[in-house]
Amino acid sequence: MADSAAPRLSGNAAGAAFMVLAMTLFAVEDALFKSVTPGLPPGEATVIFGLTGMSLYVAMTLRAGEAVLHPAMFRSQLLIRTFFEIMGRLFFALSLAYTPLSVTSSILQAAPLVVTAGAALLLKEPVGPRRWAAMAVGFIGVLLIVRPTPEAFRLDALLSLAAMFGFAMRDLYTRAAPPAVSAKQLGVLGFAVVTVAGLLLLPFDPAPPRLPQTSELLRLLATGVVGVTAYTALTRAMRTGEVSVVAPFRYSRLLVALVFAYLLFGERPDLWTLAGALLIVVSGCYTLIRSGRSGPAPQKPVRASDRQ
Repeated sequence: MADSAAPRLSGNAAGAAFMVLAMTLFAVEDALFKSVTPGLPPGEATVIFGLTGMSLYVAMTLRAGEAVLHPAMFRSQLLIRTFFEIMGRLFFALSLAYTPLSVTSSILQAAPLVVTAGAALLLKEPVGPRRWAAMAVGFIGVLLIVRPTPEAFRLDALLSLAAMFGFAMRDLYTRAAPPAVSAKQLGVLGFAVVTVAGLLLLPFDPAPPRLPQTSELLRLLATGVVGVTAYTALTRAMRTGEVSVVAPFRYSRLLVALVFAYLLFGERPDLWTLAGALLIVVSGCYTLIRSGRSGPAPQKPVRASDRQ
């Protein structure tokens, strides 16, 4: 009995380590992108970031002997998923550019709660009263950050909310993605969507496109490399340990983001923002753990949609 338990514990520990590594790298990706947008228009920055990531995934796909595009990518379910990913990417770029990193990262952590609620309402997946209560607590946390009152309403937080909703709906429709489409092919599609979102932003950028400075270009190239590396670590995490054990460690991204917000951007989140973030994290962890215990389900390879 002890011999069989040891590998499981080792797998969960390794999976948790890969998840923390992935979330740390995603936080680095966000900070790098945000550091560029004060000088470079967000639409142009998004296009460069998207082209970098897409080029890396194209190279990885070809190296694996796979076709860059799969016919199943053009089915209706994936097209709907693509629409919501464009929405999420577009508003996420705007949120990183114009909203404090602490606010953006906190609200983004509510996406798994929206996915769970959407799965229950749209896909008729069973969700018990405890998980509904936990989701309600998480949404209260979002309200604490947004503060929907005339005196304290955060208009900039609507960008984060729109991004979070887009990513959540994308994740929901990813469940219907054809299994014939590999993770690398979805990576190509995901970064192609990032590029399209950047092109859609270009006409609304506050300044016309310009050649990026060397430091700006290097940071954006690093953003793409870090993002792809983070996705690879995320894939290892979800394939190494049990989902119910490993998934809650995704909230380590918020802790790293808050540190970056404090040290790099001089942000000082107030008590309401920190309290809201805490409620989102606690309710999200509880929901993920309860989801893992609600019944055995076959693990699927992580999709590119799990990047954000």
